[in-house]
Amino acid sequence: MIKFSDLKLDPKVLKAVEEAGYETPTPIQAGAIPPALEGRDVLGIAQTGTGKTASFTLPMITLLAKGRARARMPRSLVLCPTRELAAQVAENFDTYTKHLKLTKALLIGGVSFKEQDQLIDRGVDVLIATPGRLLDHFERGKLLLTGVQIMVVDEADRMLDMGFIPDIERIFSLTPFTRQTLFFSATMAPEIERITNTFLSAPERIEVARQATASDTITQGVVMFKGSRKDRESSEKRTLLRALIDSEGTACKNAIIFCNRKADVDVTAKSLKKYGYDAAPIHGDLDQSQRMRTLDAFREGSLRFLVASDVAARGLDIPDVSHVFNFDVPSHAEDYVHRIGRTGRAGRKGTTMMICTPRDEKNFDAIEKLVQMPIPRLDNPMKPGQAEAAADDSPAEEERKPRTRTRTRAPRKTDSEKPEAAQQARPEPKPRPERKPRAEAKPRPEAAAKPEHPQQDEPKRDQRPAQSPSRSRSSGRDNGGKVVGMGDHMPSFIALSFDERRAS
Repeated sequence: MIKFSDLKLDPKVLKAVEEAGYETPTPIQAGAIPPALEGRDVLGIAQTGTGKTASFTLPMITLLAKGRARARMPRSLVLCPTRELAAQVAENFDTYTKHLKLTKALLIGGVSFKEQDQLIDRGVDVLIATPGRLLDHFERGKLLLTGVQIMVVDEADRMLDMGFIPDIERIFSLTPFTRQTLFFSATMAPEIERITNTFLSAPERIEVARQATASDTITQGVVMFKGSRKDRESSEKRTLLRALIDSEGTACKNAIIFCNRKADVDVTAKSLKKYGYDAAPIHGDLDQSQRMRTLDAFREGSLRFLVASDVAARGLDIPDVSHVFNFDVPSHAEDYVHRIGRTGRAGRKGTTMMICTPRDEKNFDAIEKLVQMPIPRLDNPMKPGQAEAAADDSPAEEERKPRTRTRTRAPRKTDSEKPEAAQQARPEPKPRPERKPRAEAKPRPEAAAKPEHPQQDEPKRDQRPAQSPSRSRSSGRDNGGKVVGMGDHMPSFIALSFDERRAS
């Protein structure tokens, strides 16, 4: 049996590995470390949870033990698809470099640019980054990739799913052609194979398991579920999830619950907390510091249930997870393998359960076709009547709907319906004063008088006399006694108001 001491690693690295409690390498480690130490390109294909991280960190540390880093020019580069995976790789480097003086920098989103720039300016041996943040630093002129000697792409198939392949190709073009490339993936999609043929030079291919297979240490199961009504299906699924957790009893000491959508992650976590389950959500929309606190709490055991989107499905090393619950059937069959790979790691036993509704059967058939085995059907653990009582879980669903304010006025009560005390306390209404009849308007003298020239016709529109500039603004009349703008045939009641104002 091969041991780490047989792999020609640096003695200080071997000491750190022994202190971490490892003696025998996994198949992917035993196959990838020797060619990596020889400086060859490596293409590693292995299912999640097989120790791919150590298969590239250990030879990198050994090769970088000699040499010195220069400012803004890292000596090695590790690309990861998610912040959590990048942070985990950084922790592995801290573990294995404890006896060596190697520096590292972690470039991920949610962290200040200023702090990261300070680390890069001092010079780092190992740069661990997500593609987006790495290119941000490069475009700002804070980073040079011409000194990269070793480049690692971890979880390449996840990079493909997240749309990072164009960024990966650009980063490859920024690094030296003479670099050593270590490429690791759980599956080999056609696009991944095209990249390896383009950027890897005669790589050593190590494939330790059939592509997209589940570990033999994982017990799988699925509950075929159909809701009583379409509008209650989500609520009843949450009831079924709690019933599955309760059916496992003390065997379920902790679990990761996967949902397809971020909104469902939040709703499911709130529902579990409402019913007394210790749960917290984690997905890409949360603040980075909150995501790290939640992960740390789950690793330490202070948090029992982690409700997650697929951001937590790839590469996270949480060794002792007893159960994985798929609240939703994943849209991509490969994601199922990565989700259930969070349990049954390092030879431990694990259990996975999935809830499948009628509309998920197409995706479920694709999963069984991919893993090349039928997933055992489980009995529904809900008790009779428990599904109907699931309507009590509806408030968590309502929190997602926008609230609209509506006012409803109560009908007025008649005097007969009001209490007697209220009727007695009400003061009698005072009689309204009678209004005096309005005086009839007197005829205007000017209107009653006959015109001086009765034989003269009305002036035509284009022959009207121009208004006199000596018009009084206070009275609104011109010198001819006419109201400006009212025409020649003005009603007498309008003229009366102007006459009263003039008299006053």
